[in-house]
Amino acid sequence: MTTLRAAVAAAWLGASLPAAAGIPVSHFVLDNGLELVVIEDHRAPVVTHMVWYRVGAADEPPGKSGIAHFLEHLMFKGTDEIPEGAFSRIIAANGGEDNAFTSRDQTAYFQRIAADRLEMVMRMEADRMRDLVLTEAVVAPERDVILEERNTRVENDPAALFDEQRQAAQFLNHPYGIPIIGWRHEIAALSRADALDFYRRYYAPNNAIVIVVGDVDPARVRRLAERHYGPLAPSADLPPRQRPQEPPQTAPRRLVFADARVRQPYVLRSYLAPERNPGQQRRAAALVLLARLLGGSDLTSVLGRALQVDSRIALGAGAFYDASSLDPSTFSIWVVPAPGVSLAEAEAAMDRAIAGFIANGPDPAHLERVRTQVRAAEIFALDNQMSLARRYGMALTSGLTLADVEEWPRLLQEVGAEEIVAAAREVLDLRRSVTGWLTSESEGEAAQ
Repeated sequence: MTTLRAAVAAAWLGASLPAAAGIPVSHFVLDNGLELVVIEDHRAPVVTHMVWYRVGAADEPPGKSGIAHFLEHLMFKGTDEIPEGAFSRIIAANGGEDNAFTSRDQTAYFQRIAADRLEMVMRMEADRMRDLVLTEAVVAPERDVILEERNTRVENDPAALFDEQRQAAQFLNHPYGIPIIGWRHEIAALSRADALDFYRRYYAPNNAIVIVVGDVDPARVRRLAERHYGPLAPSADLPPRQRPQEPPQTAPRRLVFADARVRQPYVLRSYLAPERNPGQQRRAAALVLLARLLGGSDLTSVLGRALQVDSRIALGAGAFYDASSLDPSTFSIWVVPAPGVSLAEAEAAMDRAIAGFIANGPDPAHLERVRTQVRAAEIFALDNQMSLARRYGMALTSGLTLADVEEWPRLLQEVGAEEIVAAAREVLDLRRSVTGWLTSESEGEAAQ
């Protein structure tokens, strides 16, 4: 792998990055609506198999928050063919590894295993796509597991509780304001019937994308998919993905989350931001570059240079933007103040740095470095099967097309300084922002 990386990195300096760096990508649609994407990688006899469902936490029925994540757990329980709890044991016994995740717009299941075991994992995934067996004996204990997971990851973590409150304040109407794991009182009320209703509606071939990356032949992968996924009946009542959208946001929102357990206070501001859209990705590409320019490095980014190096107001600062989103996303900026610096002082310094960037634009040399870093990251991602599978799966389940995925690396190199500044002026608008302080003190004490 190291030799390949060095060769590719050297070549990148003298040639433009092709759509998928020359990696063969095949796309098929079965008669029952299942999409199949095959990405060839013949460097090792290994394959990554992923099933992506076009359903996530933002698609849950009102009052049933957490059901998408709950069902993800239940999918490992068993079918008529696979004994309860045996799915992962079978994968491990064959030298592989598997897992799953739920996000706002998708739920995905994956296995990484020897290429000659591909048919086995396809057969197993196809089996649980339509033949999951759920009894009260497995549902009730797993609900307790989810509640304990919420205790561990959210209730016992002030930063996670702060993030929940900030997200709820950011989205006035859209379900992105509801936590992926769900609100505790709604998780506790989830039932076997809720899980089965959600499963029968959304877990169907016409709502799924299978992505196979590795040492495979596309024609054989298609035959295997037709053999195992092809006989599955599509869902007849699959609803369109029409979520409640945000009204115009015209007033800045602020919150202070005080918790005695906080050891390091910080300021985090998020702005409502546009997502990548099919055939219209330039603005999202500009926001990716903007995030790196503002906060991609402690030493050279706008925030790092101004707040950590020059004034020493902050211990850390950064920016991030989530472009992989079906509906409008967020652009966020954070600052961790240095000892003796108040949150109010840190926020004021952050605002000055942002205003200076919008007024003056990016330094040309800094922008070129950022382009190089982005380009290198795109190339190195090709060295990892999971990264490739996630690149395509995340995009396709967020409403993008294969052409959009192929065009994305080029856009990241084409977008100019003027477009980046224009995106900053549009998105970094306080009227569409939430500014949050995480602190161990009261609001008045934190402001001093």
